[in-house]
Amino acid sequence: MLQFLIDLQQFRFLQYALLTGIMASIACGIVGSYVTVRRMTYIAGAIAHCTLGGMGVAGYFSKEQGWTFLTPLTGATLAALLAALIIAYMLNRASMRLDTVLSAVWAIGMAIGIIFISKTGGYNEDLMSYLFGDILMVSDRDLLLIAALDLILAVVVFFLYNQLLAISFDEEFARISGIRVDLYNTVFLCLIALTVVLLVQVVGIILVVALLSLPAAAAGKLATRLPAMMLLAVFLSLVSTTGGLVISYVPNLPAGATIVIVAALLYLGCSFLEKFRR
Repeated sequence: MLQFLIDLQQFRFLQYALLTGIMASIACGIVGSYVTVRRMTYIAGAIAHCTLGGMGVAGYFSKEQGWTFLTPLTGATLAALLAALIIAYMLNRASMRLDTVLSAVWAIGMAIGIIFISKTGGYNEDLMSYLFGDILMVSDRDLLLIAALDLILAVVVFFLYNQLLAISFDEEFARISGIRVDLYNTVFLCLIALTVVLLVQVVGIILVVALLSLPAAAAGKLATRLPAMMLLAVFLSLVSTTGGLVISYVPNLPAGATIVIVAALLYLGCSFLEKFRR
């Protein structure tokens, strides 16, 4: 840990990684609590895997066509929002089964990503980075985009807290009460999409669902009210991202995988604490 603190003062990439983990933890704790309460982690998984398509397309046009303004993180954001809107449309207006819709979005997004990545130079390195994350390679532009997404999430949740709370615990009663459930479900899916983009940079596509659900699930074992659950989930996410980054630094372990392991240990600890308290 001492070596990490020394290098943190010297190297900008470590500072960016730490800031990315902090900002991702805020989104992860807030949106992850809603996702856990509504049991919608499978939707987050479908959106996460669909981001590979956006990353692949953005990487191809950036490297092969010279569109340098189009970064993989920008492509992931657009793909995640598109996937969220498609899922919301299918859920609100179509008669297709939810598992069919999610499977289609999941598979098509991955297929598009693999095709474009295979046509891009150095695709093996990029593919590993997309799938398992690379928090140590956050650029200035990525950091600004992550900060903007984090701000958007915080503002939307602040102003729509009551509506999101209503549809999370009793959707039918919310509909009867005059709340536009379909609209707020769409907004909620877009919030999941933005959170997924933040976490993809931290732990990669494959491990997004774990980091999105584990801190919130651990917080749910210790808190009985949603605001307290959110605050505790943000704290546990922060411990996971920062702790995983510190632990993985000196032995040169994959940072994303180490972060998820720390989150899993925190979940086990909270489960034990809950049983001990009872």
